Amino acid sequence: MDETNDILDSARQDNITRILEAAERLFRHYGYAKTNVADIARDLGMSPANIYRFFASKTEIHQAICGRMLAGSYQQAYEISQLPISAADRLRRYLQAEHQLILTAMLDQDKVHEMVIVAIERDWHVIEKHIDHMHELLEEIIRQGIAAGEFAEQDPATAARCFGAATVNMCHPQLVAQCLSKPNRATAEELTEFAIQALR
Repeated sequence: MDETNDILDSARQDNITRILEAAERLFRHYGYAKTNVADIARDLGMSPANIYRFFASKTEIHQAICGRMLAGSYQQAYEISQLPISAADRLRRYLQAEHQLILTAMLDQDKVHEMVIVAIERDWHVIEKHIDHMHELLEEIIRQGIAAGEFAEQDPATAARCFGAATVNMCHPQLVAQCLSKPNRATAEELTEFAIQALR
C-alpha cells in the first residue's frame, strides 16, 4: 500500500512540475496577463480541467512559480552564508549576488519582471516568508561577525532588519528598476559599504 501511495505521490508531483514549467515558460514568453489556464493546458496537451485538479487558479500557479524563484534566491544566499570568509565579506557577496539576480533574472526579462511586480502588488505571504528567512540568514552572519569582533555589540535581529532596509534598493525589483537610470542615487557598491560600516 505504501509503495502504491509513493507512486501516486510521485506521479502527482511530476504533473505539478510539468504544469509549473509550462506556465513559467508561457508567462516568460507572452507575459502573465496574456496567458490563461487554457493556454497552459494546450501547451501540455491536456484539458483545463486537468490543470484544475492540481491548482485552483492561475493565481495559485503564479504563487507556486514565485515560490520556486524565491527558493532559488534563498539557496544562493544560504550557500554564501556558509562560506569560510569574514562576516563582512559574506554580506558583500550576499548583496552582490542578490542584486545580480534581480538584474539578470528579473529586469533583463520584461515578462519575468511583470510576474514579480504582480506578486509584490498582491502582497503574497510567500514573499513575506522569504523576507523573514533572508533576515534570519543575515542575523546569523551578523551574530557571527559580532562574536568575531568585526561588528559592534548590538542586537543581531534588529541589525539584520536594518541592514535589509538600508540595502532594499539593491534587492527590490521595482526599486532596482527605478534607480538604475538615476545618476543621483547611491550605487550598489556605495550602499553595500555604507551598510557594512554601520554594523561596525
